[in-house]
Amino acid sequence: MSKTLFEKISAREIPAKIVYEDDLVLAFEDIKPAAPVHVLIVPKRPIPRVGEAIPSDLQVLGHLLLKAAEVAATLGLKETGYRLVINNGPNAGETVPHLHCHILGGRHLSWPPG
Repeated sequence: MSKTLFEKISAREIPAKIVYEDDLVLAFEDIKPAAPVHVLIVPKRPIPRVGEAIPSDLQVLGHLLLKAAEVAATLGLKETGYRLVINNGPNAGETVPHLHCHILGGRHLSWPPG
């Protein structure tokens, strides 16, 4: 089974501008930013998508969201606000089958998107 793009980034096989890392998650800048601040935070252990998470993923899922908020704060987004996005499946815009959360901010984000 081949590694996902995000597993390769985590293993340092592909370069990325890493902004946060611990034992469970890795956060790095998106290569095609959709906002002035656009960071992805991913679990190091691959979960294909949130819709395929299982009860034993509870700790990493909670950790991912808490760390997303922490990373957003360190990027200066706490006061002005930010958006967290998790896409689930191709129709939602998922392009990498490895659960990831987009942290977007640095400008006004309209709703609904796109």
